[in-house]
Amino acid sequence: MANLALTFWNQGRWKEAEELGVQVMETRKRVLGEEHPNTLMSMHNLALTFWNQGRWKEAEELGVQVIETRKRVLGEEHPDTLLSIANLASTYRNQGRWKEAEVLEVRVMEAFKRVLGEEHPWTLTSMHNLASTYRNQGRWKEAEELFVRVIETRKRVLREEHPDTLMSMHNLALTFWNQGRWKEAEKLGVQVIETRKRVLGEEHPGTLTSMGNLASTYRNQGRWKEAEELELRVMEAFKRVLGEEHPWTLTSMHNLASTYRNQGQWKEAEELEVRVMEAFKRVLGEEHPDTLTSMANLASTYRNQGRWKEAEELFVRVMETRKRVLGEEHPDTLMSMHNLAFTWKDQERWEDAIQLLKNCVRLRGNVLGVNHPDTMSSASALSDWELDFRETGREVP
Repeated sequence: MANLALTFWNQGRWKEAEELGVQVMETRKRVLGEEHPNTLMSMHNLALTFWNQGRWKEAEELGVQVIETRKRVLGEEHPDTLLSIANLASTYRNQGRWKEAEVLEVRVMEAFKRVLGEEHPWTLTSMHNLASTYRNQGRWKEAEELFVRVIETRKRVLREEHPDTLMSMHNLALTFWNQGRWKEAEKLGVQVIETRKRVLGEEHPGTLTSMGNLASTYRNQGRWKEAEELELRVMEAFKRVLGEEHPWTLTSMHNLASTYRNQGQWKEAEELEVRVMEAFKRVLGEEHPDTLTSMANLASTYRNQGRWKEAEELFVRVMETRKRVLGEEHPDTLMSMHNLAFTWKDQERWEDAIQLLKNCVRLRGNVLGVNHPDTMSSASALSDWELDFRETGREVP
């Protein structure tokens, strides 16, 4: 049963994996006892299944339970305990709780260094995770420095073509991408793709993910046709390899829709975004972060067509759901506020737009920092709007 649950998990069939995972966990509790290592492993895996469905609270609750039991049974610095703490940190990271994630990841990294040594693969994974948290906070230089260290060590310890080395190179390319360093992102991205093709195969999900990221690099340079061509290839391959409704297939469809939108191909973008949104609802649920992102993208397509009311209705739904599911200060929630403010401004609802964007700037400053690109983008727009509003002879709200 445990092996079948793992098969479902690897195929992205989370509901089936969860159902079987619960059965395995309950059976092990009854037969082996609540504190047996195998029971704890099944609880750990079930928490990861919740995590993959975006059910952060359930993942967190079960993860904490596993950590506390492993601390008691195995000890605070046992590798299994540290792995559970690392997974809890990932749960925090996905909720935008960067500081809590960072604190745990630093603890895990330092403990792995003491217990297993500086160059052990698990130590390097903990460093990689911390670098990812830095990247999510817009701390590009710290992320880049740590990713480079991990890559160099992994090349030496594991070899250049090891999947973990390639994953770190992939994430360093994303860090370049985040900084708008398109040429460096492209060069490293191509290198990762070619190596993954050779090591993993042309249609391995890891290879396809790297190709999708390279397409995003093209898109951000305005190289629409190259992006579109690559995204079509990735989407068709994911359909063949993982199925039409696998989350990664749906993400590739979402990326292609973004390229259509950037070229002003509204109908093609809208048609694809509706399909993606409905599929995400079926596969992951109405309130999963990926479902909400697909709804936000459809709202953007409506806004680009001047369909303000449809855009507004969808942006409001996304924002309110994100507040409830992710929290008011999660970066995705703040992106929804930013987008809704622009939709109100497009309708000349100046007071509402300015007040909402003011709140967005304040929260982004608190959460991401005043120098984060998202904060600076919102602050710049707010400054322009306030100036335009004053020129009408009215006082800024």
